[in-house]
Amino acid sequence: MNDTITPGLEGVTVAETRLSDIDGENGELVIGGYPIEELATRATYEETVFLLFHDRLPTAAELDDFRSDLASRRGISASVRDVLRHAAEAEKPAMDALRMGTAAANLDTDEEARPFHPIGDEATPALARRLVAVFPTIIATYWRYRQGSDPVEPREDLGHAANYLYMLTGDRPDEAVVRGLETYLNTVIDHGVNASTFTARTVVSTESDLVSAATAAVGSLKGPLHGGAPGPVLEMLRDVHESGDPAGYVTEKLAAGERLMGFGHRVYRVRDPRAAVLSSATDRLIAESSDVDFFETVREFETVAVEALREHNPDRRLETNVEFYTAALLDGVGVPKQLFTPTFGVSRVAGWMAHALEQLDNNTLIRPVSRYIGETNRSWTPAKDR
Repeated sequence: MNDTITPGLEGVTVAETRLSDIDGENGELVIGGYPIEELATRATYEETVFLLFHDRLPTAAELDDFRSDLASRRGISASVRDVLRHAAEAEKPAMDALRMGTAAANLDTDEEARPFHPIGDEATPALARRLVAVFPTIIATYWRYRQGSDPVEPREDLGHAANYLYMLTGDRPDEAVVRGLETYLNTVIDHGVNASTFTARTVVSTESDLVSAATAAVGSLKGPLHGGAPGPVLEMLRDVHESGDPAGYVTEKLAAGERLMGFGHRVYRVRDPRAAVLSSATDRLIAESSDVDFFETVREFETVAVEALREHNPDRRLETNVEFYTAALLDGVGVPKQLFTPTFGVSRVAGWMAHALEQLDNNTLIRPVSRYIGETNRSWTPAKDR
């Protein structure tokens, strides 16, 4: 048995996957065989989900059927709405509401919470499709209750991204905004065996069910070291914009020993390729936005921050990561800051499901070992003598 300890399992290969490939040294990401720069900007979210589930892009007819099937699975029961209403009234965080709603995803439905057979072109397990379809409804329902409004019922005639925005506001979004959100959803749909994905794979490796896997993954995503940074990034960018002095802001923060949010990544040693995709998507939104000055500040801040970080940490590459432009783009399409991490979940649930199904395709129980460093040879002492 190998007794080497690798904290955080960094660099340890735990699975073979066809879903995504990361080259951290060269800043490249491939999803289902397609460079992220090509897939994210051209595909609909439904096409990318189909790609993960079936290892190929759908034909036009298959895409229509897949869209219709996902759309038909968006609704939630009155029981689930009651849970989300209580969460909103209690002012629970959005990620708590998503966890509660996910755990109840198969309540009052025909889909059973049970392990499934491997991925294949014949059919994707209904519960995997249900989870992908219902995440936006869970989040939007909670948010409407939090704002003191009634939930907006999903529309089956709208695509996944458009319907999410529609349920949040009650208004049909314009095409530029939908395309911006869709680019984001495609960009972050899968990213190797990250913490939440590993959690999902671990759960189903016990031959548990997909709802349990998704619920556990949501719990992992909630942690600020994984999915919680875009909100604080937006706060930082707003502070920078109000200061009117990006360079001065960077200098002050670094001198105080504070971290600049949105820079540096556990895997990438160069600029995160997803940041490049979302940067371009943000550019396309600028022409449609009344907040052009803010976007210009974002651009300037990135430039001065990267240069300052290189001078401040010459031995460590701290380049722009996905969270930096996630904050700018999601704000630009109208997603509230409190929903940034849940919206990440709207995308990533498809990746979780694809990994869970891939795990079941050739399953081995995930069971690492630990090294004991505690006391030995202790003798029991009765309570009265301690």
